[in-house]
Amino acid sequence: MKKLNVKNNEAAIYGVGGLGEIGKNTYGIQFQDEIILIDAGIKFPEDDLLGVDYVIPDYQYLVDNKDKIKALVITHGHEDHIGGVPYLMKVLNVPIYAGPLAMALIKNKLEEHGLLNSVELHEISDKSVLKFRKMKVSFFRTTHSIPDTVGIAVHTPVGVIVETGDYKFDLTPVTNQPPDLQEMARLGAEGVLCLMSDSTNAEKPIWTHSEKWVGNSIAHIFDQIQDRIIFATFASNISRIKTACDNAMAHGRKIAVFGRSMDAAIVNGRELGYLDIPDDAFVDAHDLQSLPANKTLILCTGSQGEPMAALSRIANGTHRQIAIQPGDTVIFSSNPIPGNTTSVNSVINKLEEAGANVIHGRVNNIHTSGHGGQEEQKLMLRLMKPKFFMPIHGEYRMLKIHTELAEQCGVPMDHSFIMQNGDVLALSRDHARMAGHFQAGDVYIDGSGIGDIGSIVLRDRQLLSEEGIVVVVATVNLTNQEIQSGPDILSRGFVYMRESGELLDEGRRLVFKTIRKAMRAKKATESSIRNAIIDDLQEFLYDKTERHPMILPMLIMNGNQK
Repeated sequence: MKKLNVKNNEAAIYGVGGLGEIGKNTYGIQFQDEIILIDAGIKFPEDDLLGVDYVIPDYQYLVDNKDKIKALVITHGHEDHIGGVPYLMKVLNVPIYAGPLAMALIKNKLEEHGLLNSVELHEISDKSVLKFRKMKVSFFRTTHSIPDTVGIAVHTPVGVIVETGDYKFDLTPVTNQPPDLQEMARLGAEGVLCLMSDSTNAEKPIWTHSEKWVGNSIAHIFDQIQDRIIFATFASNISRIKTACDNAMAHGRKIAVFGRSMDAAIVNGRELGYLDIPDDAFVDAHDLQSLPANKTLILCTGSQGEPMAALSRIANGTHRQIAIQPGDTVIFSSNPIPGNTTSVNSVINKLEEAGANVIHGRVNNIHTSGHGGQEEQKLMLRLMKPKFFMPIHGEYRMLKIHTELAEQCGVPMDHSFIMQNGDVLALSRDHARMAGHFQAGDVYIDGSGIGDIGSIVLRDRQLLSEEGIVVVVATVNLTNQEIQSGPDILSRGFVYMRESGELLDEGRRLVFKTIRKAMRAKKATESSIRNAIIDDLQEFLYDKTERHPMILPMLIMNGNQK
C-alpha cells in the first residue's frame, strides 16, 4: 500500500485528476486515516487518442487506501466531475453525496452500468453538513452553467480546506440560485487554511457575463425570426434549455426534443422544478410537418459537432425525421470546446449549404461561459482569504496565472502551489510543503474496455490511420524448408492494389527470398521468419514510397516445426 510522506499532525491534499488539464477532476483531502474525495470526472480524448471514448484517472492509490475513504462528495453534474463515478464505483464502493440534479444524473449512469442498487447514495443541499470521526464537510452555493452547484469546505483538525468546484459569480442566474456570498465571506472570516480554486478562465481579464444577459440576446433573436428554429446546446445546460423553452412558449412555438441526453435533461429538469414546461408545450416528431414554421422550436444535441448527435445527422441529411428547410434558423448556443472547432465548422458549413441560416459565435451574444474570469477569481480569493493556495481545474499556464492573481490578492507566491496529478501537499496550521508523489496517470476507456488500451495500441492505431497496413500471407513447411503457397500481399490504406501491381509483385519476390533465407537459419522459428519479413519488406516499401505501413505477416505453418 502506497503511504504518503505526511506527518500525523498534517492534512494532505492531492489531485488524482484535474491538474494540468481540463477534465477528469478527482481530488482527495486526507487526514490520518480519513479521506474525503471530491468529484470523479472524465476527460474527453484529444485527436491523437484514436478510438478512445473517455479518459479517467488511474485509481490505484485510492484502491490501495479504500478503507480510509469516507465519502465521495460532488460539486455539480457535469461530465468532467461525475463521468467517472461508475468506473470508480466498480473498484471501490463508497457513499456518494450530491445535490438533486447531480444525483439524478449519477443514478442514470449507475443504472446503465448495473450498479444502482449496490451504491450508497445521499442527496445533499448547500445547507448540509457531513460529520465524520476526524473531519467535517460543509457546502456553499455557487453558480455555474448547471443548477445545484456547490463549493465544498472540508474542516480538518489543522484547518479548513475549500474546493470551489466550477464557478462564476452570476448575480442574476435564471435558475434563481444566486451565489452565497455571505457563506463564502463567513468561511474566510473564520479562516481558510488552503483554497483549491477553478482556473479555467484565468487567462481572461473579465467578469463573465450572466446567463440573464444571454437570455436577453436569445429573446431578441426569437423576436426577429418568423420561420422554424433549431436550437442546439449542451444537454447539461439546464439554464440555456430553460431560456430557449421559455422564449418558445412566449412566441407560441411548440417544442420538439431530439437527442437522448436532451430528453433526459428535460425529464430531470421538469421533475426537479427547474423547467416549468407543461405537457402541451411539447410536440412529437411526426407532428412537426403539420405545424407552421413559425410555431416550431426543435431543441437538440450536437452543438459540439458530435458525429452521431441529432444536429450532425440533420446537417448530413441522414436524420430520419428532420430535414433542413429553406428559411430554417439554426442557433448554436455554445462555444466549441478545444479540439471540436473543426467538426463544429463542418456542421455549420453543411447546414448553410442545405439552406439554413446559422447563428453562432460570440458576436451574436448567444453563449456565456460557466467559469469566472480573472475578476471573479480575485473576488473568490478576497472572500476566502486563504493562507495557502492551490489552483485546480486548468492547464499549466492557467494554474500559473491564477497564482499570480492570488499574489495580487495577498497570498505570497511561496504560499501558492502549482501541482501535478499525484503530487501531495502536506498542510499544518502554519506550514505547507510538498510531500511526495503517487502514480496518477491516464486510463483509457474504449467501448466496454477499461485500461486495456495502452501506448502500444495507440501507436498501432496512429500508424494504421496515417500509413495503412500491408498483410503478407504464406504457407510454410519449416521442417522441409518449403514455401507451399504464397507469399501473397494485401494492402489496406497503403496503396491502391489495382494500380500498384508492379510494386506488389516486386514485394512478393522479395518476401519469397526473405522466407527461404530465414528458414535456412540454424534456429529458424515462426517468430524469426515473421521478423525477417517485417524488416526486409519495411525497408523495401520505404525505399519505394517513403512510407512506413504496418507489416502483418500471417504464416500458416505445416509439418513438424523446429
